[in-house]
Amino acid sequence: MVAHLVRGKSRPSNVASQFAPPSCSRSSPSSALGMATWSNGQAIQEYKDFLATGKSELDKEDDGPSVIVQPSNPSSVAPLTDAIVALGNGDDVLLTPSEPLPPALGGRASYPIYITVPPYELKEFIQNLNEEWKSRADDFVFFSGTKICGVVEPVLREFGMCRDSMTQVTVGFSLPPPGSGLGGVAKKPEDMACNIGVDAQGDQKWAGESQACGKWNGAVASRLDENGIRCKAVFYREWRRAMWERALYDAVWNVVGAVREEETDHADVAMFFDMEASDMMWELANGLRGGLAVTLIYGFEDRLFSYAEMRGTDEPCELLDEMFDYMQNIFPGKCRMLKEYCNYAKDKRGLLQSVKVPKVPSELSELPSPVRQGNLRADGTI
Repeated sequence: MVAHLVRGKSRPSNVASQFAPPSCSRSSPSSALGMATWSNGQAIQEYKDFLATGKSELDKEDDGPSVIVQPSNPSSVAPLTDAIVALGNGDDVLLTPSEPLPPALGGRASYPIYITVPPYELKEFIQNLNEEWKSRADDFVFFSGTKICGVVEPVLREFGMCRDSMTQVTVGFSLPPPGSGLGGVAKKPEDMACNIGVDAQGDQKWAGESQACGKWNGAVASRLDENGIRCKAVFYREWRRAMWERALYDAVWNVVGAVREEETDHADVAMFFDMEASDMMWELANGLRGGLAVTLIYGFEDRLFSYAEMRGTDEPCELLDEMFDYMQNIFPGKCRMLKEYCNYAKDKRGLLQSVKVPKVPSELSELPSPVRQGNLRADGTI
Protein backbone atom coordinates (compact mmCIF):
# COMPACT_ATOMS: atom_id res chain seq x y z
CA MET A 1 0.00 0.00 0.00
CA VAL A 2 1.17 3.52 -0.74
CA ALA A 3 -0.10 6.87 0.41
CA HIS A 4 -1.07 9.49 -2.13
CA LEU A 5 -2.91 12.80 -2.11
CA VAL A 6 -6.38 12.79 -3.61
CA ARG A 7 -8.01 16.23 -3.84
CA GLY A 8 -6.26 17.51 -0.78
CA LYS A 9 -6.30 14.43 1.46
CA SER A 10 -3.71 11.78 2.09
CA ARG A 11 -5.20 8.33 2.10
CA PRO A 12 -3.95 4.81 1.40
CA SER A 13 -4.54 3.27 -1.98
CA ASN A 14 -3.36 0.44 -4.14
CA VAL A 15 -1.77 1.13 -7.50
CA ALA A 16 -4.84 0.08 -9.47
CA SER A 17 -7.05 2.63 -7.76
CA GLN A 18 -4.73 5.44 -8.88
CA PHE A 19 -5.78 4.74 -12.45
CA ALA A 20 -9.51 4.38 -11.78
CA PRO A 21 -11.76 6.61 -13.89
CA PRO A 22 -12.87 9.87 -12.21
CA SER A 23 -16.44 8.66 -11.76
CA CYS A 24 -15.15 5.87 -9.53
CA SER A 25 -12.86 8.00 -7.39
CA ARG A 26 -15.62 8.97 -5.00
CA SER A 27 -17.27 5.58 -4.70
CA SER A 28 -18.92 4.61 -1.44
CA PRO A 29 -19.80 1.29 0.16
CA SER A 30 -23.36 2.67 0.10
CA SER A 31 -23.43 3.00 -3.68
CA ALA A 32 -26.32 0.54 -3.73
CA LEU A 33 -28.37 3.55 -2.62
CA GLY A 34 -28.63 4.45 -6.29
CA MET A 35 -30.69 1.32 -6.92
CA ALA A 36 -34.44 1.54 -6.36
CA THR A 37 -35.70 -0.05 -3.14
CA TRP A 38 -39.28 -0.45 -2.03
CA SER A 39 -38.84 -1.09 1.69
CA ASN A 40 -40.72 2.10 2.53
CA GLY A 41 -44.53 2.02 2.46
CA GLN A 42 -44.72 5.61 1.25
CA ALA A 43 -42.65 4.76 -1.82
CA ILE A 44 -44.94 1.83 -2.63
CA GLN A 45 -48.07 3.96 -2.32
CA GLU A 46 -46.65 6.75 -4.48
CA TYR A 47 -45.77 4.21 -7.16
CA LYS A 48 -49.28 2.73 -7.01
CA ASP A 49 -50.77 6.22 -7.31
CA PHE A 50 -48.60 6.85 -10.35
CA LEU A 51 -49.71 3.61 -12.00
CA ALA A 52 -53.33 4.43 -11.19
CA THR A 53 -53.16 7.54 -13.37
CA GLY A 54 -52.66 5.33 -16.41
CA LYS A 55 -50.34 7.95 -17.91
CA SER A 56 -47.15 7.07 -19.72
CA GLU A 57 -46.68 10.52 -21.23
CA LEU A 58 -46.91 13.97 -19.71
CA ASP A 59 -49.75 16.36 -20.38
CA LYS A 60 -48.24 19.65 -21.50
CA GLU A 61 -49.87 23.07 -21.49
CA ASP A 62 -48.57 25.90 -23.67
CA ASP A 63 -46.82 28.97 -22.30
CA GLY A 64 -48.47 32.37 -22.46
CA PRO A 65 -49.19 35.46 -20.36
CA SER A 66 -48.98 34.53 -16.70
CA VAL A 67 -49.27 35.99 -13.21
CA ILE A 68 -46.10 36.47 -11.18
CA VAL A 69 -46.71 36.80 -7.45
CA GLN A 70 -44.24 38.98 -5.57
CA PRO A 71 -44.06 39.58 -1.80
CA SER A 72 -46.39 42.23 -0.41
CA ASN A 73 -43.43 43.98 1.19
CA PRO A 74 -41.38 45.65 -1.60
CA SER A 75 -38.24 45.51 0.56
CA SER A 76 -38.33 41.70 0.48
CA VAL A 77 -38.68 41.29 -3.29
CA ALA A 78 -36.83 38.07 -4.08
CA PRO A 79 -34.29 37.69 -6.89
CA LEU A 80 -36.57 34.93 -8.17
CA THR A 81 -39.21 37.56 -8.97
CA ASP A 82 -36.73 39.47 -11.10
CA ALA A 83 -35.70 36.27 -12.87
CA ILE A 84 -39.21 35.12 -13.80
CA VAL A 85 -40.17 38.59 -15.00
CA ALA A 86 -37.02 38.73 -17.14
CA LEU A 87 -37.83 35.35 -18.69
CA GLY A 88 -41.24 36.51 -19.91
CA ASN A 89 -42.25 38.40 -23.03
CA GLY A 90 -43.48 41.51 -21.27
CA ASP A 91 -47.11 40.40 -21.12
CA ASP A 92 -47.07 38.89 -17.63
CA VAL A 93 -48.98 40.48 -14.75
CA LEU A 94 -47.10 41.23 -11.54
CA LEU A 95 -49.28 41.00 -8.41
CA THR A 96 -49.04 40.89 -4.64
CA PRO A 97 -51.12 38.27 -2.74
CA SER A 98 -53.61 40.96 -1.68
CA GLU A 99 -54.59 41.86 -5.25
CA PRO A 100 -57.32 40.14 -7.29
CA LEU A 101 -56.40 37.68 -10.00
CA PRO A 102 -57.29 38.51 -13.62
CA PRO A 103 -60.35 36.58 -14.86
CA ALA A 104 -58.37 35.65 -17.99
CA LEU A 105 -54.97 36.20 -19.59
CA GLY A 106 -54.14 35.77 -23.26
CA GLY A 107 -57.67 34.49 -23.88
CA ARG A 108 -57.29 31.76 -21.26
CA ALA A 109 -59.25 31.48 -18.02
CA SER A 110 -56.51 29.21 -16.67
CA TYR A 111 -52.89 30.35 -16.71
CA PRO A 112 -49.68 29.78 -14.69
CA ILE A 113 -49.39 31.66 -11.41
CA TYR A 114 -45.70 31.83 -10.50
CA ILE A 115 -45.21 32.04 -6.73
CA THR A 116 -41.93 33.91 -6.16
CA VAL A 117 -42.22 34.77 -2.47
CA PRO A 118 -39.19 33.67 -0.38
CA PRO A 119 -39.57 30.25 1.27
CA TYR A 120 -39.70 31.79 4.75
CA GLU A 121 -42.82 33.74 3.67
CA LEU A 122 -44.51 30.87 1.85
CA LYS A 123 -46.44 29.41 4.79
CA GLU A 124 -47.96 32.78 5.65
CA PHE A 125 -48.79 33.34 1.98
CA ILE A 126 -50.73 30.08 1.76
CA GLN A 127 -52.45 30.55 5.12
CA ASN A 128 -53.75 33.99 4.14
CA LEU A 129 -55.10 33.10 0.69
CA ASN A 130 -58.64 34.28 0.10
CA GLU A 131 -61.25 32.05 -1.54
CA GLU A 132 -60.52 33.39 -5.02
CA TRP A 133 -56.85 32.52 -4.76
CA LYS A 134 -57.55 29.16 -3.13
CA SER A 135 -59.76 28.19 -6.06
CA ARG A 136 -56.79 28.74 -8.38
CA ALA A 137 -54.28 26.69 -6.38
CA ASP A 138 -53.95 24.11 -9.19
CA ASP A 139 -52.39 26.84 -11.33
CA PHE A 140 -49.69 27.73 -8.78
CA VAL A 141 -46.06 27.20 -9.76
CA PHE A 142 -43.58 26.69 -6.90
CA PHE A 143 -39.78 26.79 -7.01
CA SER A 144 -37.04 24.85 -5.21
CA GLY A 145 -33.26 24.85 -5.31
CA THR A 146 -30.38 27.31 -4.82
CA LYS A 147 -29.78 29.57 -1.83
CA ILE A 148 -32.75 31.65 -2.90
CA CYS A 149 -35.49 29.01 -3.12
CA GLY A 150 -34.32 26.19 -0.85
CA VAL A 151 -36.67 23.28 -0.11
CA VAL A 152 -40.36 24.08 0.28
CA GLU A 153 -41.71 20.53 0.33
CA PRO A 154 -42.48 20.52 4.10
CA VAL A 155 -44.55 23.70 3.72
CA LEU A 156 -46.44 22.45 0.66
CA ARG A 157 -47.07 19.07 2.25
CA GLU A 158 -48.65 20.76 5.26
CA PHE A 159 -51.28 22.23 2.94
CA GLY A 160 -51.74 19.16 0.74
CA MET A 161 -49.91 20.72 -2.21
CA CYS A 162 -47.36 17.96 -2.85
CA ARG A 163 -49.09 16.00 -5.60
CA ASP A 164 -48.73 15.03 -9.24
CA SER A 165 -50.80 17.91 -10.60
CA MET A 166 -49.01 20.67 -8.67
CA THR A 167 -46.44 22.46 -10.81
CA GLN A 168 -43.00 22.59 -9.22
CA VAL A 169 -39.69 23.69 -10.66
CA THR A 170 -36.13 22.90 -9.66
CA VAL A 171 -34.10 26.00 -10.48
CA GLY A 172 -31.16 25.37 -12.78
CA PHE A 173 -30.63 28.93 -13.97
CA SER A 174 -28.83 31.95 -12.56
CA LEU A 175 -30.70 34.46 -10.41
CA PRO A 176 -29.99 38.21 -10.35
CA PRO A 177 -28.46 39.47 -7.11
CA PRO A 178 -30.73 41.20 -4.56
CA GLY A 179 -31.34 44.86 -5.25
CA SER A 180 -30.59 44.59 -8.96
CA GLY A 181 -33.99 45.98 -9.91
CA LEU A 182 -37.43 44.54 -10.50
CA GLY A 183 -38.83 43.76 -13.91
CA GLY A 184 -35.91 42.36 -15.83
CA VAL A 185 -33.58 45.31 -15.26
CA ALA A 186 -30.91 42.84 -14.25
CA LYS A 187 -29.14 40.61 -16.74
CA LYS A 188 -31.37 37.80 -17.96
CA PRO A 189 -31.00 34.46 -16.18
CA GLU A 190 -28.56 32.07 -17.81
CA ASP A 191 -28.55 28.30 -18.03
CA MET A 192 -26.46 26.67 -15.29
CA ALA A 193 -26.82 23.10 -16.57
CA CYS A 194 -23.57 21.48 -17.67
CA ASN A 195 -22.84 18.56 -19.97
CA ILE A 196 -20.71 15.98 -18.17
CA GLY A 197 -20.23 13.44 -20.94
CA VAL A 198 -22.16 10.43 -22.22
CA ASP A 199 -23.55 7.40 -20.45
CA ALA A 200 -23.16 3.72 -21.38
CA GLN A 201 -25.98 4.03 -23.93
CA GLY A 202 -24.32 7.00 -25.60
CA ASP A 203 -26.82 9.55 -24.29
CA GLN A 204 -25.66 12.95 -23.06
CA LYS A 205 -25.39 13.31 -19.29
CA TRP A 206 -26.37 16.59 -17.64
CA ALA A 207 -25.88 18.06 -14.18
CA GLY A 208 -27.72 20.95 -12.59
CA GLU A 209 -30.47 21.22 -15.20
CA SER A 210 -33.84 22.79 -14.47
CA GLN A 211 -36.71 20.34 -14.11
CA ALA A 212 -40.46 20.87 -13.98
CA CYS A 213 -43.45 18.70 -13.11
CA GLY A 214 -47.20 19.14 -12.76
CA LYS A 215 -49.93 20.86 -14.76
CA TRP A 216 -47.79 23.66 -16.23
CA ASN A 217 -44.58 21.69 -16.78
CA GLY A 218 -44.76 22.32 -20.53
CA ALA A 219 -45.30 26.06 -20.12
CA VAL A 220 -42.34 26.32 -17.75
CA ALA A 221 -40.09 24.26 -20.03
CA SER A 222 -41.11 26.33 -23.05
CA ARG A 223 -40.46 29.63 -21.25
CA LEU A 224 -37.01 28.51 -20.18
CA ASP A 225 -36.18 26.97 -23.56
CA GLU A 226 -37.01 30.24 -25.32
CA ASN A 227 -34.35 31.85 -23.14
CA GLY A 228 -31.72 29.22 -23.87
CA ILE A 229 -32.21 27.40 -20.58
CA ARG A 230 -32.40 23.62 -20.59
CA CYS A 231 -35.44 22.29 -18.72
CA LYS A 232 -36.56 18.69 -18.38
CA ALA A 233 -40.32 18.07 -18.04
CA VAL A 234 -40.94 15.02 -15.85
CA PHE A 235 -43.49 13.28 -13.64
CA TYR A 236 -43.65 14.30 -9.99
CA ARG A 237 -41.86 11.21 -8.65
CA GLU A 238 -38.82 11.81 -10.87
CA TRP A 239 -38.90 15.54 -10.17
CA ARG A 240 -38.86 14.94 -6.42
CA ARG A 241 -35.71 12.86 -6.66
CA ALA A 242 -34.01 15.60 -8.69
CA MET A 243 -35.18 18.27 -6.24
CA TRP A 244 -33.68 16.45 -3.26
CA GLU A 245 -30.47 15.90 -5.21
CA ARG A 246 -30.22 19.67 -5.63
CA ALA A 247 -31.07 20.12 -1.94
CA LEU A 248 -28.16 17.85 -1.08
CA TYR A 249 -25.82 20.06 -3.07
CA ASP A 250 -27.10 23.32 -1.58
CA ALA A 251 -26.85 22.03 1.98
CA VAL A 252 -23.54 20.19 1.84
CA TRP A 253 -21.46 22.52 -0.30
CA ASN A 254 -22.43 25.61 1.63
CA VAL A 255 -21.88 24.20 5.11
CA VAL A 256 -18.61 22.40 4.29
CA GLY A 257 -17.20 25.59 2.77
CA ALA A 258 -18.65 28.15 5.18
CA VAL A 259 -16.85 26.75 8.24
CA ARG A 260 -13.42 27.64 6.79
CA GLU A 261 -11.47 30.61 8.05
CA GLU A 262 -10.68 31.72 4.51
CA GLU A 263 -13.28 32.55 1.85
CA THR A 264 -14.27 29.36 0.05
CA ASP A 265 -16.35 28.86 -3.07
CA HIS A 266 -18.15 25.76 -4.31
CA ALA A 267 -15.30 24.78 -6.64
CA ASP A 268 -12.91 24.89 -3.68
CA VAL A 269 -15.10 22.42 -1.79
CA ALA A 270 -15.05 20.02 -4.74
CA MET A 271 -11.28 20.30 -5.07
CA PHE A 272 -10.00 20.51 -1.50
CA PHE A 273 -12.74 19.14 0.76
CA ASP A 274 -14.25 16.44 -1.42
CA MET A 275 -14.06 13.66 1.17
CA GLU A 276 -15.96 15.69 3.75
CA ALA A 277 -18.59 16.65 1.19
CA SER A 278 -18.90 13.04 0.00
CA ASP A 279 -19.27 11.63 3.51
CA MET A 280 -21.93 14.17 4.40
CA MET A 281 -23.83 13.56 1.15
CA TRP A 282 -24.03 9.84 1.72
CA GLU A 283 -25.20 10.33 5.29
CA LEU A 284 -28.02 12.61 4.15
CA ALA A 285 -28.88 10.41 1.16
CA ASN A 286 -29.37 7.42 3.46
CA GLY A 287 -31.64 9.52 5.64
CA LEU A 288 -33.73 10.53 2.63
CA ARG A 289 -34.27 6.94 1.64
CA GLY A 290 -35.39 5.86 5.10
CA GLY A 291 -37.20 9.03 6.17
CA LEU A 292 -38.89 10.33 3.02
CA ALA A 293 -38.86 7.29 0.70
CA VAL A 294 -36.61 9.18 -1.71
CA THR A 295 -33.93 7.14 -3.47
CA LEU A 296 -31.63 9.47 -5.35
CA ILE A 297 -30.97 8.77 -9.01
CA TYR A 298 -27.86 6.69 -9.66
CA GLY A 299 -24.72 8.78 -10.23
CA PHE A 300 -25.83 11.75 -8.11
CA GLU A 301 -22.42 12.12 -6.48
CA ASP A 302 -20.60 12.41 -9.79
CA ARG A 303 -23.18 14.91 -11.06
CA LEU A 304 -22.89 17.15 -8.01
CA PHE A 305 -19.09 17.18 -7.98
CA SER A 306 -19.02 17.85 -11.71
CA TYR A 307 -21.49 20.69 -11.28
CA ALA A 308 -19.41 22.25 -8.51
CA GLU A 309 -16.23 21.98 -10.56
CA MET A 310 -17.82 23.49 -13.68
CA ARG A 311 -20.15 26.09 -12.14
CA GLY A 312 -18.90 26.65 -8.61
CA THR A 313 -16.06 29.11 -9.16
CA ASP A 314 -16.86 32.43 -7.45
CA GLU A 315 -20.05 30.97 -5.95
CA PRO A 316 -19.45 31.69 -2.24
CA CYS A 317 -20.22 29.11 0.41
CA GLU A 318 -22.75 30.75 2.72
CA LEU A 319 -24.91 29.85 5.70
CA LEU A 320 -27.91 32.18 5.74
CA ASP A 321 -29.93 32.46 8.93
CA GLU A 322 -33.24 33.01 7.12
CA MET A 323 -32.63 29.96 4.90
CA PHE A 324 -31.40 27.52 7.54
CA ASP A 325 -34.79 25.80 7.90
CA TYR A 326 -35.03 25.46 4.11
CA MET A 327 -31.49 24.34 3.30
CA GLN A 328 -29.82 22.58 6.21
CA ASN A 329 -32.53 21.84 8.77
CA ILE A 330 -34.79 19.91 6.41
CA PHE A 331 -33.22 16.45 6.16
CA PRO A 332 -34.67 13.42 7.97
CA GLY A 333 -32.61 11.10 10.13
CA LYS A 334 -29.82 11.80 12.59
CA CYS A 335 -27.76 13.93 10.16
CA ARG A 336 -24.93 13.77 12.67
CA MET A 337 -22.21 15.16 10.43
CA LEU A 338 -24.37 18.01 9.10
CA LYS A 339 -25.39 19.00 12.62
CA GLU A 340 -21.78 18.82 13.75
CA TYR A 341 -20.72 21.27 11.07
CA CYS A 342 -23.66 23.61 11.72
CA ASN A 343 -22.89 23.69 15.44
CA TYR A 344 -19.26 24.40 14.65
CA ALA A 345 -20.32 27.22 12.33
CA LYS A 346 -22.41 28.77 15.09
CA ASP A 347 -20.07 28.23 18.03
CA LYS A 348 -16.69 28.79 16.37
CA ARG A 349 -17.34 30.83 13.25
CA GLY A 350 -20.07 33.18 14.50
CA LEU A 351 -22.59 32.08 11.87
CA LEU A 352 -26.27 31.14 12.25
CA GLN A 353 -26.54 33.29 15.35
CA SER A 354 -30.28 33.93 15.10
CA VAL A 355 -31.37 30.32 14.57
CA LYS A 356 -31.62 27.29 16.83
CA VAL A 357 -29.21 24.68 15.53
CA PRO A 358 -30.07 21.11 16.62
CA LYS A 359 -27.47 19.86 19.06
CA VAL A 360 -25.13 17.03 18.22
CA PRO A 361 -25.79 13.76 20.12
CA SER A 362 -23.96 13.68 23.46
CA GLU A 363 -21.79 10.71 22.46
CA LEU A 364 -19.89 13.00 20.05
CA SER A 365 -17.54 14.42 22.66
CA GLU A 366 -14.70 15.61 20.42
CA LEU A 367 -16.00 18.49 18.37
CA PRO A 368 -15.00 19.96 16.10
CA SER A 369 -12.50 17.68 14.41
CA PRO A 370 -9.12 19.24 13.51
CA VAL A 371 -9.73 18.83 9.75
CA ARG A 372 -11.95 21.92 9.80
CA GLN A 373 -9.23 24.13 11.20
CA GLY A 374 -6.91 23.87 8.23
CA ASN A 375 -7.06 23.84 4.49
CA LEU A 376 -4.97 20.96 3.22
CA ARG A 377 -4.32 21.76 -0.41
CA ALA A 378 -3.39 19.30 -3.08
CA ASP A 379 0.17 20.59 -2.90
CA GLY A 380 0.37 19.81 0.81
CA THR A 381 0.12 23.44 1.94
CA ILE A 382 -2.11 24.22 4.89
